[in-house]
Amino acid sequence: MNYLLRKKVIIPLLSVSLLLPLAACNKGVDTNGPNAATTIGTEIDDSVITTKVKSAMMGDDLIKSVDVKVETRKGEVLISGFADNQVQIDRSSAVALGVEGVKKVDNKLVLKEGKQTVGNKIDDSVITAGVKTAMLDDVQMKSMDIAVVTRKGEVQLSGFVDSDLQATHAAEVAKRVSGVQNVINNLKVKK
Repeated sequence: MNYLLRKKVIIPLLSVSLLLPLAACNKGVDTNGPNAATTIGTEIDDSVITTKVKSAMMGDDLIKSVDVKVETRKGEVLISGFADNQVQIDRSSAVALGVEGVKKVDNKLVLKEGKQTVGNKIDDSVITAGVKTAMLDDVQMKSMDIAVVTRKGEVQLSGFVDSDLQATHAAEVAKRVSGVQNVINNLKVKK
């Protein structure tokens, strides 16, 4: 009976318990949900698109001086920063759309207000560094895909985060940094 118990119950039970963890390894990745993961291939494609968009903008005489950040996720390009005029904003979208692989452009460029002094530029650099440091120090901020641009104390956040809650929290973190007068939250939830 002992042999029969071992052969009919224990060995199959042991086999199942050893194979069960392997079944979990085959779990599919959701590529369609709101926080769908990207593959390494997609991330590489997005990096190539970002580089091509930046290069195209640098090669365009009308917009090469625009203070711009470019980020890409699954072919969707997010442009943020500050431009001198509406023509530069519109041209930035057109140039980005002309790049192979770009599916959509979300242009969050903001018009600059007045000239910026050297003192303002230094102050803005300090504020930008402070916001980036605060983001890195905050335990709730998991995403490193946040670009920070500052002009005259106005901080613009752009990039991709995991949730609306994280986007709101990022703006709150930025507002607490000394010198920040306003926060423009252009963060997008990952698709």
